[in-house]
Amino acid sequence: MRSLRRTIVAVLALALVAGAIYAIAAVLQRSETLVSERCTAVSGTGSYELATDQAANASLITAISVRRGLPPRAASIALATAMQESQLRNINYGDQAGPDSRGLFQQRPSQGWGTEAQIMDPVYAANAFYDGLVKIPGYESMEVTQAAQAVQRSAFPRAYAQHEPMGRAFASALTGHSESALNCELRMPDAAGDPAAVVNALTTAFGTQAATVEGRSVRLDVAGTQAWAVGQWAVANAKSLSITQVDVAGQTWNREKRNGWVPGAAPTGKVTITVSAPAAS
Repeated sequence: MRSLRRTIVAVLALALVAGAIYAIAAVLQRSETLVSERCTAVSGTGSYELATDQAANASLITAISVRRGLPPRAASIALATAMQESQLRNINYGDQAGPDSRGLFQQRPSQGWGTEAQIMDPVYAANAFYDGLVKIPGYESMEVTQAAQAVQRSAFPRAYAQHEPMGRAFASALTGHSESALNCELRMPDAAGDPAAVVNALTTAFGTQAATVEGRSVRLDVAGTQAWAVGQWAVANAKSLSITQVDVAGQTWNREKRNGWVPGAAPTGKVTITVSAPAAS
């Protein structure tokens, strides 16, 4: 009888422990503070990860290539270069080899890239890189190391190659050639989003867009690769712009659900970017 009671007590204790573990796990799963914010791009069987600020810079560099009508290969080369030079961050310092190097591409005023203020402007810096790249005959078929070195004149030219797979994956997604290939896992915004800020950022990246603001949403009439370029740019910038949902060609990315791109209701030829609402008073 005592043995039976001990068994019952042990079973109840285990049930209580299991219930507590389940409850704790459920709370942790819902906890915003434990979300590890990051962006990933998928290419074939490979998945490549960037921090949210790196992804935002990658999206700008790539959008400028789209704006200029360059092939995705140009963006791949640019992203691999910027990753090697600055870790895709707009840093205001150089190194021993180039103490006056600055910005995403570590361009140097002393080598004629522009003033320090110009180089620290990511739009200027990306365009300056592409200006150099398009002057190289046949750059599209060159190895990344060859093309990047021809532009950058680096002391370590072979180092660019290690970032080629990442560059290719993010460039393919952000140029719109790989649909629903870029996802960012984010905590929910702390503040309301501003549709006008989204339109301004879109214009900076892609040029003037025929965008319509309806409430908390920005709607664009774009299709094909351009639609996916804009849509995945929006996901890459969701953290800084408080974007909560993006709808592209029958697919939806929802920040709160954190389940990547799933079937949605957006019709072909339409992109909708929705920002967070003001907090309830």
